[in-house]
Amino acid sequence: MKKINLRELYPDAYTTDFFVNVTEDVLETIRASERAEAAYERKMYRYKAQYSLDCENGIENTVLTKPQTPEMVLEEKQLQKQVYATVMKLPEKQAKRIYARYYLCMTVNEIAAVEGVDPSRVRDSIRRGLKKLEKKL
Repeated sequence: MKKINLRELYPDAYTTDFFVNVTEDVLETIRASERAEAAYERKMYRYKAQYSLDCENGIENTVLTKPQTPEMVLEEKQLQKQVYATVMKLPEKQAKRIYARYYLCMTVNEIAAVEGVDPSRVRDSIRRGLKKLEKKL
């Protein structure tokens, strides 16, 4: 049996020294927990992480993001329709290129290969189209 001070483990609950006898197994469990916590702190410091490092299953991401309200969903859909309608009002080439780039997720090089033109022309056309969209929206 070993003696441990509960004030060291629980400083918020114990303001004065309070010694308790524990078995070797319990002491080893406490020490393993302290080592794991120290390793976690080192990892946070080393990788300059300002977030939790154990968010693999996505639980923390869902907690951090606000669920969308029906109003937000409706506004988002209306905005998408408005942007789509504005894109389709652009000149035909610009509209096709912007549609391919952002709606079909094609790269500039893929669009240029399909149209048989230089990628710089596609890039410039998309840039000019986006500027027109910005003015209209």
